[in-house]
Amino acid sequence: MIVCGDDALAQRLAGELREVYGESVTLVLPPAGRMPQPPLTGRARATALLGRVSAAVGRAAGNGNAHVNGNGNGGGPTGSGSGPGDPDTPAPVRFVEATEVTDDILVAAGIEEAAALALVHREDETNIRAALTARRLNPRLRLVIRLYNRKLGQHLEQLLDQTAALASHGSDTAAALDASTTVLSDADTAAPALAATAVAGTSKVVMAGGLMLQAVELAPPRNGGIAGPGLCTLALLSSTSKDPAGTEGSEHSGADGPRLLPDDEAVAATSRGAFVLEAVSYSGSTRPQGRLTGRGAPLGQLFSRRLRWSLAGLVACVLGLAIASALITGDHPLHAAYITLLDLFAINDPATGLPLSHQILQLLSGLAGLLVLPVLMAAVLEALGTFRSASALRRPPRGLSGHVVLLGLGKIGTRVLARLRELDIPVVCVEEDPEARGIPLARSLRVPVVLGDVTDEGVLEAAKIKRAHALLALTSVDTTNLEAALYARSVKPDLRVALRLYDDEFATAVYRTLRAAHPGARTRSRSVTTLAAPAFAGAMMGRQILGAIPVERKVLLFAAIPVAGHPLLDGHTVAEAFRPGAWRVIALDTEKGLVRDLPAAYILGPQDRVVLVATRRGLAELLGRHGTRHRVRP
Repeated sequence: MIVCGDDALAQRLAGELREVYGESVTLVLPPAGRMPQPPLTGRARATALLGRVSAAVGRAAGNGNAHVNGNGNGGGPTGSGSGPGDPDTPAPVRFVEATEVTDDILVAAGIEEAAALALVHREDETNIRAALTARRLNPRLRLVIRLYNRKLGQHLEQLLDQTAALASHGSDTAAALDASTTVLSDADTAAPALAATAVAGTSKVVMAGGLMLQAVELAPPRNGGIAGPGLCTLALLSSTSKDPAGTEGSEHSGADGPRLLPDDEAVAATSRGAFVLEAVSYSGSTRPQGRLTGRGAPLGQLFSRRLRWSLAGLVACVLGLAIASALITGDHPLHAAYITLLDLFAINDPATGLPLSHQILQLLSGLAGLLVLPVLMAAVLEALGTFRSASALRRPPRGLSGHVVLLGLGKIGTRVLARLRELDIPVVCVEEDPEARGIPLARSLRVPVVLGDVTDEGVLEAAKIKRAHALLALTSVDTTNLEAALYARSVKPDLRVALRLYDDEFATAVYRTLRAAHPGARTRSRSVTTLAAPAFAGAMMGRQILGAIPVERKVLLFAAIPVAGHPLLDGHTVAEAFRPGAWRVIALDTEKGLVRDLPAAYILGPQDRVVLVATRRGLAELLGRHGTRHRVRP
């Protein structure tokens, strides 16, 4: 296995392949002097901030717990998940330093004998160039490419698969299948879990691979009760999850840590909180956009409420005059309305010589006509102003509350913004760069944006942080995320906060301090590489991971697997196929849709295709080298 990259995802992916799958890995990285480090600018500043908070709560820096999936500078995962690892110690990762991935570098890394190559540079262009070179050097190579551009990724995947098929013409099907190409995005993989942290309450809705998974975090049962099982219990939370001095979610927490995929006996015998799967279904297509979406303002926003009331009053006045004219003159209602409009626009003959009632109606119609011109002029000006500002960024409206404040509109923030709007969650974005990647999306979705440095005074106030439901700090700078979280908690102590942090030790200290200072509030920290690395590793092994859900510092993976020929699934009942702490079948994927609530005695046959949830090591053990490449039907 060869991994080429220039950031923490490459290092964590190499560790995932080595420690979970037991593969020999060659890691191609830039020289040490040019290797981009996780952005920790101002570390001393952040440490000082933490020190002040720690002093305020009167706790030592070593107390507490970090509910974090940190990247770590060392790169490799720390072994989350359950289940036994490979009994044979895998070979150490082989490093190759290169400023650019060229033919010579790929040959030196062993491209001709490699089974799979992962290209996970941050720039799409670098990965595309390297993928074309690798396919030329080894047409039978399995490629996994990191691309942010979805449409370009689809075209590139088809092109490289076609090239591999032509090169393997006449070969067996298995060889052609191994030469497949998979295009993934770390932003798309991590966005569902990041967006789920902002959902109101403790429910989490994760859409991945065409499936929608809804899970809920239940509080510990009282009086010896049992937490509601839902479809199944995904995990038992840490026994110290409510203790500021506990070791919640730590990989070294032992029996006090979270227990993934417990059996029914363990669920019945525990008094811990539970993470329960409530529903699994097809997510369906996203809601269609309006005709003017992305081009201008919605029709309902063309005119202000005051102007709409003015127009309605004017129309009602004209209708009243027309009805009065019909009643007084005895004319047909249409003719009476016509006469009223002539009087309204002052193009009718004066009502001299007519009864007094006719003259009064004509005067009232003329008075109403005087009001038409300013109202029409105001409507034209407001419409022009609305269309003119349709391409401008919206400001947070007055009275906004219960929204999510999203910091950072880079690759990750843009995908999370899209997910939140799909869930109809109100969002206010804060971004320093007016040319950031997510600004056009925010403009097209009519999402309010505050431009400015989040560390400057007044920026978070402009985002209505005092009335917000949650804060998602997703910038690429740890200290910025930390400072924003600390200030937001000082303004609103019960605010739900989720931070994106790179350094694991730093994140541990942050979580301990925040939980100790605000034990009643919910604090979460997520790592993009921790959520994305298992999907990339699975693709390198020839499988596709549908998505990941974080459980404290551990991760559960979802996959769809054909049963045919699988020694651990084919011919076994659902109960027999369940391996506590490793994997569990949660649904059956059929031509007619998903079948949930499978009976424990249901026998899995070769025609079946199951959706299962597994730990990282459990999925590696379950799939081994027997799985095949597959996708969930849209």
